[in-house]
Amino acid sequence: MMIFDTLKPQIELIISEEQKSINDRLQNICALLEKTITHYNWVGFYFRNGKKEELVLGPYVGAPTDHTVIPFGKGICGQVAVSNKNFVVPDVSAQDNYIACSITVKAEIVIPIFVNGANIGQIDIDSSFPDPFKKEDEQFLEFVCSKVATILS
Repeated sequence: MMIFDTLKPQIELIISEEQKSINDRLQNICALLEKTITHYNWVGFYFRNGKKEELVLGPYVGAPTDHTVIPFGKGICGQVAVSNKNFVVPDVSAQDNYIACSITVKAEIVIPIFVNGANIGQIDIDSSFPDPFKKEDEQFLEFVCSKVATILS
């Protein structure tokens, strides 16, 4: 999708705004994606909680969530923390190990963030549309995560 090509320089600009805190920059990325891409209805970051085998919620845009701490292996995010692989879920209702955040969520995509080879977190996106995520979404979000990694090291 052409939208991703126009978003890449905007992501790079947000990342480069060193006068802003990391959290502010991450929040701005969430806001940009949620506002610009119609099928991105909840956009957030989860990060590994120090040495603990759990994720904690970072900046996000969308409906409030109770899932502020997610144990490794639990739900889509927790599985990505263990597998170190992208996870695209076209239909969340077909997933056994899924933590429902909202009844409106139909699909989810989670892409890990690596710093020096270690999986330190992830971007998590929920969609209210069934099966909306294509290969282009995955590639674009990998780009986003690679840029985010540069300010987290």
